[in-house]
Amino acid sequence: MAAPYDGKTIVVVDDDPDILAAINAALGDSGAKLLTASAGNAGLRLIEQNKPDVVILDIMLPEKSGFLVLEKLRQGIPRNDKPHIIMITGNQGKRHQQYAESLGIREYLHKPFSMEVMIEKVEKWLKA
Repeated sequence: MAAPYDGKTIVVVDDDPDILAAINAALGDSGAKLLTASAGNAGLRLIEQNKPDVVILDIMLPEKSGFLVLEKLRQGIPRNDKPHIIMITGNQGKRHQQYAESLGIREYLHKPFSMEVMIEKVEKWLKA
C-alpha cells in the first residue's frame, strides 16, 4: 500500500504474534497509525482511547473475547459509525459470523486469509 492514509488509525487485536507481525508488515507502509494488542481488555482500551477508523478483531482472545469487545464497542453507536470492524477467526461455523454481522461488523475473514484480501478490506473501509 502507498501512504495515502496519513491521519487514519487502525487497531489490530489478536493473540497470535505471527498474525500481528504479518498484519503489521502488510499495513506498515499505509501511512495509517497502526496499534496492536494481544488481549481483549488491552484492545478495548486502545480502541476507546484512540477512536480508530478500522479495527481488525480476532474472536478468540484472552481476558475478553472479541465478541465481548465488539458488544461493548457497539453500545450506543449507530451501525454505520466508526470504527469499521473486520473480524477474523479460525472458526468455520456460520453461527459466529451471523452474530458478528448482527452487531454491525463490516467484514468477516476466516483464518488463514491472504494478506492481499486483508489489505483490500482495510483500504475499502479507510476510504469510507
